[in-house]
This record gives sequence, C-alpha cells and structure tokens, in this order.
Amino acid sequence: MDTKELLKKVRKIEIKTRRLSDHIFGGEYHSTFKGRGMTFSEVRQYQFGDDVRSIDWNVTARYNEPYVKVFEEERELTMMLMVDVSGSELFGTSNQFKKGVITEISATLAFSALQNNDKVGLILFSDQVELYIPPKKGKSHVLRIIRELLEFTPKSNRTNIAQALKFLTNVMKKKAIVFMLSDFIADDYENTLRIIGNKHDVTGIRVFDEREESIPNLGMVQMQDAETGMLQLVNTRSKRVRSAYGEFHKEKVTYFSDSFTKSGCGVIHCRVDESYVKKLLGYFKRRG
Repeated sequence: MDTKELLKKVRKIEIKTRRLSDHIFGGEYHSTFKGRGMTFSEVRQYQFGDDVRSIDWNVTARYNEPYVKVFEEERELTMMLMVDVSGSELFGTSNQFKKGVITEISATLAFSALQNNDKVGLILFSDQVELYIPPKKGKSHVLRIIRELLEFTPKSNRTNIAQALKFLTNVMKKKAIVFMLSDFIADDYENTLRIIGNKHDVTGIRVFDEREESIPNLGMVQMQDAETGMLQLVNTRSKRVRSAYGEFHKEKVTYFSDSFTKSGCGVIHCRVDESYVKKLLGYFKRRG
C-alpha cells in the first residue's frame, strides 16, 4: 500500500469512527469506565442533603459554619487495544474481512478514549507479540495506531492468546481498560486470563463470519487453513463433516464465553455483517 493510499484509508476510517465516538460513544464510554478515584477540588458551604462525612472540620471551625469538601472524579485512564493479526482475521464471506471490522471497532474505541483525555496503547499479536505501542494521549498517536492496524504485516499467521496476555502483564503495571479483539479460534488461555481479569478491566470482542459457524453443502471443496496454510479437500456433502465443522467452532465459542465470564471479564460477539455500533452501545449501556 503506497503512502497516499494509506493516508486516504486512515482519513476515511477517522471520519467514520470519529463521528461515532463524538456523537455516540463519548458519553457512554465515560459513564462505563469511571476514573480510579476521587481527587479533592474545593470546599463550599454545607447545603441540606450533603453527606455529613464530607464536612471539612478545619474550615468549619475557622468560619464557624459548616463547609464540605468537593471532590472530582479522577478521570485519566489507560486503554489497551489487543488486536489479533493472525491469518484467520483475513477471512470473510460478506463485504468485509474480519480485519476491517476489527480496525473500525479499535479506531472507534481509541477516539472515545481520546475524547475523554485517556491514554491509548496497542498490542498486535499472533502467536507472538508482533508490535507494541506504549499508551499515549493525542490525536496524532491515535492516527498512528490506525495506520498500524491498516498496514501492519505480521511475521506469523498463528495465534497464541495466552502469550499476548502474559506480555500485557509485563508492560501494564497499573490498572487499564483492555479490549481484546479476535475471532478467538484458540484455547489454553483461561488461567492467564483469570490473573489479568483480577487486575485489569478486560473485554473480549469476538469478531466472526457466519460461514465459520456452519458450512453449506457445496460438494467437494478445497479449503485452506489461514493459519497453517495447509490445503485440504473437504466433502461438504457429508452431514458428518458439516456437523464436525460446526461442533469445532461451537467449542471455541463456548470456551471463549466461559473463560471470559469466569474471569470477571466482559464479552461481545459481533458478526461481520452486523452493526458493531449497536453491539458496543448495548454493552456500554448494560455496564454503565
């Protein structure tokens, strides 16, 4: 992709996702992910209904009438986007690849954080951490994240979610809002996730294509595993083959949902031909 084409794509995504984050997600994001605590702001005269525990006794004694402390929410937070860039993200039978939807969701979340003056960082992973961008504030930083999401070429096509989660533990010492975006066609990450769920506010966003859940009767079809590159002739006429295919994906989805829920993490399922706007808004509203 040449520079001109890349900038055009970045601009297109910025316009679309910025509008969403400004008009829809900003307030929802703010109310869902509250700050770490409260910071002292000022004192004012006591009013009927104020919590007596907030009375500032020193100022009250000085002025001989009750004054209360006013606190402000400590807003600054850090958002980490963890994005699966393995081979299976380039799958799609609708108008969009999973990668395109993941990029748009990531950009929308990043702009929502930007609007709330929060830091945003990025981890791109396959079966290894492919790229780490430390959290920072600012529009130019968010645009850099979008550029990487659009044009980054991974070294590996395989997936290892546990490895990515371990890396997060090493680089994020303070509590962060973590969004992990993947198709979650993987396993063996529940134990690592449980440790991370105790420290960070984690949400798994599963982006998938309907053809991953069931395979139609198309006769003999040559299929390629996007992560291993292996080609195989598959007889889709066989009910047993179609059933085994469906069961395999059902197991992965169940493992994903159970692992995240048991670890106290949030779960969003988003099919590529569905509105991710509705999915995110519904999730924010449920949590807010």
